[in-house]
Amino acid sequence: MFTPTSRISAALENDAARAVLARYLPGVVNSPMLGQLRGMPIGVVVEHDTAAAADPTLRERLFAELAAIDDQGAGDPRPEEPPIPPDPAYEGADVPRASATARFPDQCAQWDVFEIEIAGPAHGNPFVDVDLTATFDDGERELRAGGFYDGDGTYRIRFMPDRAAVWTFTTSSTARSLDGLTGSFVSGPPAPGRHGPVRVADGHHFRHADGTRYLPIGTTAYAWTHQPERLRTATRRALAESAFNKVRMCVLPKAYLYNTEDPELFPFPRCASGSGDWDTTRFDPAFFRRFEDEVLALRELGVEADVILFHPYDRWGFAELGRAADDRLARYVVRRLAAFSNVWWSMANEYDLIRTRTEDDWERLAALVTEEDPAGHLTSIHNCFGFYDHSRPWITHCSVQRVDVYRTAENTDEWRKRWGKPVVIDECGYEGDIDQGWGNLTGEEMVRRFWEGAVRGGYVGHGETILNEAEELWWSKGGELVGDSPARIAFLTEVVADSPTGVLDPLPSEWDAPRGGVAGEYELVYFGFNRPRFRNVVLPPDGRFAVDVLDTWAMTVDRVADAASGTLRVELPGRPYTAIRVTRVTD
Repeated sequence: MFTPTSRISAALENDAARAVLARYLPGVVNSPMLGQLRGMPIGVVVEHDTAAAADPTLRERLFAELAAIDDQGAGDPRPEEPPIPPDPAYEGADVPRASATARFPDQCAQWDVFEIEIAGPAHGNPFVDVDLTATFDDGERELRAGGFYDGDGTYRIRFMPDRAAVWTFTTSSTARSLDGLTGSFVSGPPAPGRHGPVRVADGHHFRHADGTRYLPIGTTAYAWTHQPERLRTATRRALAESAFNKVRMCVLPKAYLYNTEDPELFPFPRCASGSGDWDTTRFDPAFFRRFEDEVLALRELGVEADVILFHPYDRWGFAELGRAADDRLARYVVRRLAAFSNVWWSMANEYDLIRTRTEDDWERLAALVTEEDPAGHLTSIHNCFGFYDHSRPWITHCSVQRVDVYRTAENTDEWRKRWGKPVVIDECGYEGDIDQGWGNLTGEEMVRRFWEGAVRGGYVGHGETILNEAEELWWSKGGELVGDSPARIAFLTEVVADSPTGVLDPLPSEWDAPRGGVAGEYELVYFGFNRPRFRNVVLPPDGRFAVDVLDTWAMTVDRVADAASGTLRVELPGRPYTAIRVTRVTD
């Protein structure tokens, strides 16, 4: 029988129990947050349902009816489907080796996408029956890139040359006609404005591959690529007009608050049997073409695509595919996107809410992504409650969610010390006015959190959840940016970029005001929501310094000294969100 300790997912998978829950808890069964609740006991969910929590008699009847239902087998783990190995006999011995027709350019700019397009066999199921790779050689080393089936008898192999050279390639495949194809191309200088993929630099910061400093100014628009063209166009336009240069975005569709519509496209086709289930042995290339087109559009805007491979907010079954399907999906995505210079990998958004995956599963998937990505893009994993072990070697930077309703960015310097990696607080809360505590920050509070993280040597991410009649909230669907924080975040970025190193690191601070910058050269003292009328500032020794008062909300800079030394009393406006900047004056 079902009891209050039974998992609600087990009851939902039982037709009789689901009918009882639908009758007593319709708000739960129809909730867009159901995916987040699936791993919880029924009793816990009931206590959080407003009607049930207020009516003991309703609860008694609910549990009495559930107790009368046979739960045999309920909640048992779904049988794992075995992996499907490529078919070594996909093409017979009568098919000549390397007989397929390949097309490719003879030149490709450094850090651009070199693509081999091959017209090949389409019988059977090429998505799983055929494996295709290519080895690229620049005369000094070899790199392997995986190919993928793009439908209609077309196969593609994409590769990002990371240096100017003459490259040769040779394909390897379980399909005879695709095996042993060869060719060469010349990789020349990068296109203007292209700096290559972002790498970790100086331990806690970032640079592009050509050495150009990169300051992540992140935002979140989880499901923007799954929206109609009208919204996608508006999103691109809003990004082009903003300072944001990184977007967190999900590969898989998302079902959650303010995002309850089905997308136009899905990653898998429906099963031919008509059961309504997904055929996870095949992909819908149109879905992935749209996604990668938007990634390339971001590249043209100078925006990094922080690609989230998995997430828990799902009503279609994509969060419970099983290991074999997870692996196929991850491999297919990486092979399609790894040649794009502006890609980052996020293994998951809120990995610890995906109850069907263990740490071993995440380690296996991370190893697969690493193996399939010859470009070595940045890779992270994002939490809801407990942190993943960010010391794992495959994790390049810490992708952090808030740990407290209020205090998160204040931990940045501590996390830098703990993990020795860049700290990116991808989710500190959102500027908005919805009924959820994480989504109704004022613009002032969002900007305050950005400054707190910045002066402590980290990077805080933006999101916007401001209600409108169409329920087109930026954090989910993209569209328009209407909040107050984006302009102030851009101002902060300019202040950070003015540092002689282009970044801020934490410095010894006073108890009530964090200090960051470059010791003795460029220092910022931030007062947050405090509002002092003056501050006595001890300037660094051996030099003269310009001193500015910054209003981080009004975005003003007032010079109060041009060449000060020793100790200086700095008059302040007595308003919150101010900072003092000290800059060494050179002769």
